[in-house]
Amino acid sequence: MSHYPFTTFHSPSPHDAFPRQNPYIGANKNDHAMYHFARFKVALLVFLFPIISTATIRLPYFISDGMVLQQNANPVLWGWASPGATVKVSTSWNKASYSTKAGSDGKWRLSVKTPVAGQVPTTVWDMSEDGSAAARMSPMLLEKTPTAGHGPYTITISDGKPVTIKDVLIGEVWLCSGQSNMEMAMKGFKDQPIIGSNEAIFNSTNEHIRIYTVPRSVQRLPQDTSKQSTWKMAEPEAVSNFSATAYYFGKMLYERLKVPIGLVNISYGGSPVEAFMDAETLKAFPEIKVPSPTDTSKLNNKNATVLYNGMLKPFLGYTIKGCIWYQGESNNDRAKQYETLFPAFVKQIREQSGQGDFPFFYAQIAPYNYMNHAVVGATAYNSAYLRDAQRKALSVIPNSGMAVLMDIGEEFNIHPMDKLTGAKRLAFMALGKTYGLKGFGYESPAYDAITISGNIVTVKFKNAPNGLSAFGKELKYFEVAGANKVFRPAKAMVNGGNIILSAPDVKEPVAVRYAFKDFVVGDLFSSEGFPVSSFRTDDW
Repeated sequence: MSHYPFTTFHSPSPHDAFPRQNPYIGANKNDHAMYHFARFKVALLVFLFPIISTATIRLPYFISDGMVLQQNANPVLWGWASPGATVKVSTSWNKASYSTKAGSDGKWRLSVKTPVAGQVPTTVWDMSEDGSAAARMSPMLLEKTPTAGHGPYTITISDGKPVTIKDVLIGEVWLCSGQSNMEMAMKGFKDQPIIGSNEAIFNSTNEHIRIYTVPRSVQRLPQDTSKQSTWKMAEPEAVSNFSATAYYFGKMLYERLKVPIGLVNISYGGSPVEAFMDAETLKAFPEIKVPSPTDTSKLNNKNATVLYNGMLKPFLGYTIKGCIWYQGESNNDRAKQYETLFPAFVKQIREQSGQGDFPFFYAQIAPYNYMNHAVVGATAYNSAYLRDAQRKALSVIPNSGMAVLMDIGEEFNIHPMDKLTGAKRLAFMALGKTYGLKGFGYESPAYDAITISGNIVTVKFKNAPNGLSAFGKELKYFEVAGANKVFRPAKAMVNGGNIILSAPDVKEPVAVRYAFKDFVVGDLFSSEGFPVSSFRTDDW
């Protein structure tokens, strides 16, 4: 039985599955029974094998009506047809035609050319010359920018029987992935709200923002297809059930770029990064158990490879501009491993996407009292170590950026109620680093180096052209240590974009830590308001 999905379903009439007249009219009861049994068998076959019996072109669910294609690119389309069939594709935006042949397994793929997206229509208020109150109460909407260049368009795919994909937009496409803080919908979780979400949901209607959620799926083996879903236009009912971080991110991109935005959410709460990785990549990490293809034990989302197999692999190859990622909480007790595991994951999805080092921006996990769930004194559960692993990953993952969330964590809630701030920081990075917009800050200051003179330590930072600030508050979370590796609170002050430290109890300092606690509210920022990540200069 084939399990391939498709966009258009050519279903026959139910009457085509069996005779319109009962040939056994007037026959005996056994003949009647044979007739009805025959009808049942045919109907069962139609139910169990609809694709085999009726389908022509079959497509992944996300290649479907309402989708967004990456602008100014060569996005790949793929699917299934009869083995060896010639597959023809035509695109309405440029009247172009493309063709390829399906392989012996029926699979086919080809790329099409998309133009630069035109800006979507915006409006201005037309006021009457006399400026009357009546005119102000009933303004005329005027188109400010042209509608050409972004859609909607159609794509026709045929191997003799055409399938038409409708309402296709051309703009910017982003993959949004991770665990629960990415998965968390705008409406929040039960008893865990998102601040300001109701108003944002209410005002969310926008035909130029399209959202797609890949359903949860745990699979032992790599799949060609994911579970069924559909592209949806941003509007309250759809947005309320979509990733808050992803939606806020996309909304900010749209407001600045004024082109259609496509957001694909592939997330599953409580999942370690290895669940999104394939078996081949994980060979470099023999300590991580990969489920055997022949094992019959029950799997869950904490098993390695299972989310890659069921959710991520089917999507890889769909052309995107970049990826935002919010994950790490489920790896917090394995920070040292995460230093290499996480970059390996990013390298894997980039290679398998076939799109080079596309932008990869991730949220650093927010401070949270992980010790609440651990044995008291178990330093492995200090989330600062995982945050530090994420900080270090910036230097080994090309074309990456990290949104620091030191100021929005909650001591007893792993899901910060403020999702807007993190999403905005991800969007600032995308707009600054990827789209080249200028005149604003878009990343946090990063620890660079220390110099020591006597008992005075000077801490230097990168990405702080306008300097640092505590915004009028005392800096409380710097510590220094001597050769004995015992950290003591340090007096800290901002001076010329640097931090000057001293601790009366430490005469010969060798190491510095900042906000290196399980839960802490960061107090050091750039002048633009971006928080500094917790960090350490030691490897103890």
